[in-house]
Amino acid sequence: MQTFSYEGKGVLGESRQGKVEAASRTEALRLLARDKIQPLRLILAGNEPVNTAPAPSLRPAQKAPPASGTIRLSQAQIIIFTDELGELLHSGMQLEPALQLIENREEKSPVKKVAGLARQKVRDGVSFSDALKAISPDLGDLYCNLVAAGEVSGALTPLLRRQSAHLVAMQELRGKIKLALIYPACLVAFGSVAVVVLMTVLVPQMTSLLAKTGTAMPMPTYILVHTANFCRKYLLLICAGLAALVMLFRIYIGNPDKRRWWHEIKLKIPFVGPLLSASFCAEFCQGTANLLHNGLPLLTALKLMARATENKFYQLLISRMVELMSDGGSMTSAMKAVGHFPANLRDIVKIGEQTGELDVTLEKIGQRYERVMQQRIDQIMAIVPVIVISMLGLIVGLVGWSIMSGIFQAIHGLQGHR
Repeated sequence: MQTFSYEGKGVLGESRQGKVEAASRTEALRLLARDKIQPLRLILAGNEPVNTAPAPSLRPAQKAPPASGTIRLSQAQIIIFTDELGELLHSGMQLEPALQLIENREEKSPVKKVAGLARQKVRDGVSFSDALKAISPDLGDLYCNLVAAGEVSGALTPLLRRQSAHLVAMQELRGKIKLALIYPACLVAFGSVAVVVLMTVLVPQMTSLLAKTGTAMPMPTYILVHTANFCRKYLLLICAGLAALVMLFRIYIGNPDKRRWWHEIKLKIPFVGPLLSASFCAEFCQGTANLLHNGLPLLTALKLMARATENKFYQLLISRMVELMSDGGSMTSAMKAVGHFPANLRDIVKIGEQTGELDVTLEKIGQRYERVMQQRIDQIMAIVPVIVISMLGLIVGLVGWSIMSGIFQAIHGLQGHR
């Protein structure tokens, strides 16, 4: 057994410090989490450095606005940075030489700048997590607090490698959702173009033909012609009105309460809602499991997940869970109290809490929801295109029928003049 000295915060935010005996740093972190102590510093007793940089904080701090000169990173670039740094550290390199190696890459990339600035700050005595937080707002509190946990526990290398795998999995998850929605959107776009061509090219020609014959237009053709004339006459006004509605809607949902309402409404849209729900469950379970694997206490992990969740409605649910659990409730009871979490998810979480392997259980249920999400994507790819094609076919068929009615009427009129 080893003795570790710690400094941290209690449930009410009070300062806590002392010593804990454990077989490893990971076990020490688990013991502190059991006692609801949030560690800010964890050092093997007798090895305390005389002059060290401030310990990285594991608290989910309020998100500060990006400072001038900060570097923007795409999700793919964050994955590259995490993967390369994790592999270099795994090969035995120290942090500063590893950052320098990434900085000296030949290709131009924001990743080089991030590595260079982080290396400079680390050399100046700033913790790696605080350096990353100051350099790029795209890394976010979740990422930076994970790095802070790795620094405290001495497990930065495996943490970065796990985080890289997690980021890749989440990117693939979001990519599948986008792919499921792109095909129906393309069908709608091409169908709309076809209708516009019919209305703007064929209808005027048919109107001119009917005017020359002097015959009355059939009712379907009459409706089509006047609809086309109205659209051509007020096209700019219609576009301006639609743009104004979109802008007003964006302003409306800019309010946090209204945005939560909109995010909740999206969960009730057929096909889209079940897909978003399965996506959230998969990301929530795998993200929380990843945080727990890396030694963070459950409450801290849930606070970070609340900040990282894009859906404001689910963000509110997780925050309420944290409040209930802070009063001594279990995760299962908190999920049941806030509602909207599937019953089978609550049942499996309960098993994880009873066995003491919540991280493993959450990872498995996250993988299961990935499969559920894939099934729902397959359903969308199978059903939605059929619905879209049927609707577009109906519209194009009505337009074509109206045009053909006019053409036949014009031919009949020409024959009558002979």
